[in-house]
Amino acid sequence: MSATGVLLAMAIVGATGCLIGFFLCIASEKLAVEVDERETAILDVLPGNNCGGCGYAGCSGLAAAIVAGDAPVNGCPVGGDPVAAKVGAIMGVDAEAGVRQVAFVKCAGTCEKAKNNYNYTGIEDCTAMAFVPGGGPKSCDYGCMGFGSCVKACPFDAIHIIDGIAKVDREACKACGKCIEACPKHLIEFIPYEAKFAVACSSHDKGKDVMAVCDTGCIACHLCEKSCNFDAVHVEDNVAHIDQEKCKRCSLCAQKCPKKVIPQLHGKPIVPKAPKPQEKQSA
Repeated sequence: MSATGVLLAMAIVGATGCLIGFFLCIASEKLAVEVDERETAILDVLPGNNCGGCGYAGCSGLAAAIVAGDAPVNGCPVGGDPVAAKVGAIMGVDAEAGVRQVAFVKCAGTCEKAKNNYNYTGIEDCTAMAFVPGGGPKSCDYGCMGFGSCVKACPFDAIHIIDGIAKVDREACKACGKCIEACPKHLIEFIPYEAKFAVACSSHDKGKDVMAVCDTGCIACHLCEKSCNFDAVHVEDNVAHIDQEKCKRCSLCAQKCPKKVIPQLHGKPIVPKAPKPQEKQSA
C-alpha cells in the first residue's frame, strides 16, 4: 500500500472517531439523568461502608431514598446521630436523636457450660451444620454453635467467637444487622446500647431438658418475672425476656436468677445488698 493510501485510511479512521465522539457527547447531554445535588451531598457524608444495614443497596441507595422522602434522615445505623445531623442539615430538617442499638447474642452456653453430643471436625460454618448429624455437635438445639457465620458476616470486626460462643463488642458494633441475618438459629437481636441486662438464652425446652444439656440455660422458673416490680420481665414459651422499654435496671431479676443467665452488660458489677439487721425490740 502506498503512503497516500495509509494516510487516507488514517484520516478516515480519525474522522470516524471524531464523529462518533461528537454524537456521544450530544447524546450524553440530551439523555443525561439529572441527579439532585442533595443526593450527592448526602452520599459524601455517609460512612461509605455499603453494609446494607439501612435496608437499601448501599449508601447511594439510602441517599436517593432520603432525597425521595422514602427514608428518614437518621436512616444510617452506622453513622448514628452525628451523620444524621449532617444529613438533616442538607435536607433542611431536624434529625431526631435515635436510640443507639447493639447486637446481643442470646446464649451463654460456653464450652464449659454447654454439653456436646460428639466431637466435630470439619467445615466451621454454622449454616453447614444443617447437613451434619443432629444439626451439629452441640446438645442444645437452640444454642450458639460457635462456628462463626456471624463473624464472617460482620463488616466491622465487632463479633468474635470466645470460649465457644459468639460475643459482641458493644463499642465496635454499628447495628448493621448482618450478624442477625447470618445466624441460622436466630440467636442475635438488637437491644439498646444503654440496656444493662438481657437474657442470654433462647431455649424453649422445659427446665429439666435444659439442665440436661446446659448448666446455665433458662429453666423458666419465673423467679425473674416475680421479682420485677416494673412488669419488664416475662417468661414466654419457657424462656424469659426483658422488655427494655420498661426495664429500670434495678438488677433484681439478675440477682434472683438461679442459673445466672441474665448477665450485666456494662457498668460496675452490682453487689446484692445484705438484708438490714432487725432492730431489737426494747423490753
